[in-house]
Amino acid sequence: MIVKRLGRVDYEPALEAMRVFTAQRDDATPDEIWLLEHPPVYTLGQAGRPEHLLQNPAGIPLVHIDRGGQITYHGPGQLVAYLLIDLPRRRLKVRELVTLMEQAIIDTLADHGLAAARKEGAPGVYIEGAKIAALGLRVKNGCSYHGLSLNVDMDLTPFTWINPCGYEGLRTIQMKDFGISATPAEVGERLLGHLQRLLPPIDPPPISVTTSAGSAA
Repeated sequence: MIVKRLGRVDYEPALEAMRVFTAQRDDATPDEIWLLEHPPVYTLGQAGRPEHLLQNPAGIPLVHIDRGGQITYHGPGQLVAYLLIDLPRRRLKVRELVTLMEQAIIDTLADHGLAAARKEGAPGVYIEGAKIAALGLRVKNGCSYHGLSLNVDMDLTPFTWINPCGYEGLRTIQMKDFGISATPAEVGERLLGHLQRLLPPIDPPPISVTTSAGSAA
């Protein structure tokens, strides 16, 4: 597993880098996790409906992308983790990876004294019905990209200009709302530890044994 801590990266170059990595990888390519933040950007999934962008007084860029899901917002102070994982090599199905990601977020929040949970039929992580983390994946040739975002310490106003993940009136919260002063980088290290703990190990390659034929007396 290779971990890249990328700091603040514009969204579209990061997306292109994920696509290139996934297209060029082979059976021997190590999986990677990228930890980063983005400048303000809205992203709209493949089946996303543009009307979920209600207004945009700040002129935040809107990028149409190839993950599932509806519209969401990324901005400074939000932890983003991209998981570039070969699923068959770790004996994972897509739904299992989503559940694993949610559990890693729940465990990370528990480390900070917050009780979070899943919500049936609505991927992501919630505290008392308010969304604190979003998930979205794309899987190509068995390999995932995109990942998750966890609101740490950010301006939540742009979430009020959309129907977050397509849900009208969905309240969005962040860790700072609960008095937690951790930075996205600090939270990222906690999250990384849980992701690495929960991801199944890669099966070792079979050992090839070379034998030479001999004659029996």
